[in-house]
Amino acid sequence: MDARALAALAANPGCRRRALLDGAGIDKGALASALGAPANFGQSQFAHQRGNSFEARVKADGGADLVRLLHERLRDGSEPPGPGAVATPDLTAPGPQGRTARTALALREATEAGRWALLDHPMVSLDVAGSPAFLEPDAVVVHPDGSWTVVEIKSFPMVDGSADPAKVGAAARQSAVYTLALERVASMIGRPPEDGGGAVDAVDTAETASGVKSAEAAAGTPETAGPAGAVAPAGTAAREGSVAPAAAASVRARVRHHVLLVCPKDFSNLPTAEMVDVRKQLAVTRRQLDRLTRIEEIAAALPEGTTFDLRFTDDGRTPTRPVEELTAAVEAVDAAYAPECLSTCELAAHCRTRSRAAGRVEALGRGVRGELGGLTTMDAVLTAALERPADDAPTGDPTVDALRRAAALRAEALASRPEAVACR
Repeated sequence: MDARALAALAANPGCRRRALLDGAGIDKGALASALGAPANFGQSQFAHQRGNSFEARVKADGGADLVRLLHERLRDGSEPPGPGAVATPDLTAPGPQGRTARTALALREATEAGRWALLDHPMVSLDVAGSPAFLEPDAVVVHPDGSWTVVEIKSFPMVDGSADPAKVGAAARQSAVYTLALERVASMIGRPPEDGGGAVDAVDTAETASGVKSAEAAAGTPETAGPAGAVAPAGTAAREGSVAPAAAASVRARVRHHVLLVCPKDFSNLPTAEMVDVRKQLAVTRRQLDRLTRIEEIAAALPEGTTFDLRFTDDGRTPTRPVEELTAAVEAVDAAYAPECLSTCELAAHCRTRSRAAGRVEALGRGVRGELGGLTTMDAVLTAALERPADDAPTGDPTVDALRRAAALRAEALASRPEAVACR
């Protein structure tokens, strides 16, 4: 489950189907194709290659140009990074857990060092409905003051300082997921007080020591003992009478809520960037993820033996499972379809077909669904609109009364145009 899928899930937290399939690691694209409703969105191979080429150009020379670009957009009056001033820690480690732990350790060390650092494709984790999701931002920059900035690199153009609002919004939601995950890492190091003073509120010392020590063990970082029983990673001096994780109390670690969006300038391959405020997206994502039903609860409600196995042949690409059987398995999990799903979920075409066949009003959009209240099907809406009492008295239900008024206005319009098509 990547940040793009997480942002889409957070935008539609009521969809248990997507939560379960993503949590179980099901290939929704292959599943949709086997159901006869393949997804019709996604990037071409050429677009992927162009994006990778542009990202490599942005991060050339150890990320020095990228950090200078960030410093220019900050406009905070601080000194620009000089030659060789940007550290690029090695984040190599076995497995996602190891990479996550190595990233946390590198962030702590870079923050304590008080210098510019660029983490190229770090890995952070986030709990999603009880299932861990490992996320990989394009880059994270550590500032000399201990703050962190998420860098999102996209291949769509930025013309005269502005880009497609829909694409910028999607990038902001994706970056908000990274920011949320990084805040968890920052809480292990400590945060500055709200009044901006020098003291820092750190998390519980024992909890922090345990978390960082586990991270060091997972990352394979050797430990050295300090003079008074202190524990510190190799290359970090242990202070007498202290525990290295407790040093978090003197580190001003925080995640900035403005991310750096880097795009090609005016259809060229030269990078340009703007700071994007993701506070709104961050609040929405945090709230929506908290609302998600846990994966175990969704799975516990399924019929015994439910599986989404496509039963591929030996070539690993041809499914042999009957469509009827596979459809029954998919329909065993509730979905919350909306037209917006068509651009974010591989199963959207299948869900749309089923929603239309059942006459659900969700197929018309979330706004319409919210306006119609307890009327959940097209038949119920048409019945409420067209069945008018003889005295035409108000029902007391504002939705029904509004529908009947709309039906009356439509009937008047149709009466003036006999050739028009009737309502049904």
